[in-house]
Amino acid sequence: MIENLNIIEATIRDVDPLAVMFDHYRQFYRQPSDIAGAEKFISERLKLKDSVIYVAKNKNDYAGFVQCYPLFSSVGMKKLWLLNDLFVKSEFRNKGISKQLISRCKQLAKDTGAKGLMLETEKSNAVGNKLYPQEGFVLNESSNFYEWEIGNRN
Repeated sequence: MIENLNIIEATIRDVDPLAVMFDHYRQFYRQPSDIAGAEKFISERLKLKDSVIYVAKNKNDYAGFVQCYPLFSSVGMKKLWLLNDLFVKSEFRNKGISKQLISRCKQLAKDTGAKGLMLETEKSNAVGNKLYPQEGFVLNESSNFYEWEIGNRN
């Protein structure tokens, strides 16, 4: 654990350091670096308030972030949060920061009366696939996850 670490909701003042971390996060998923695009994307999320971003901050040093998007469960007739992005800088890893960020997302779900959190990660993400069950997430093996992207044949 890191002393004086705070998990706070990001504001527009956090865009520059957030964009750098977001760019590293995207590179983990084999995307090319694009700081300008990251700044634009993060700025839009914060200005439009269409996601909630928490940052882990130690004084003026940013250690990581998590981003959640609101969804709705028609079957459950409740809000549901998609924990879409979770990143901790390499020098801050293995210090419990991911768990603190996830805990803050769980509190967001409780505070908003949501059904809960959902997330997706690649099968190759060994760290995430170990972490999420430790944090109470259950792998849904009874569902199929499909994608459709613009530009596909149909």
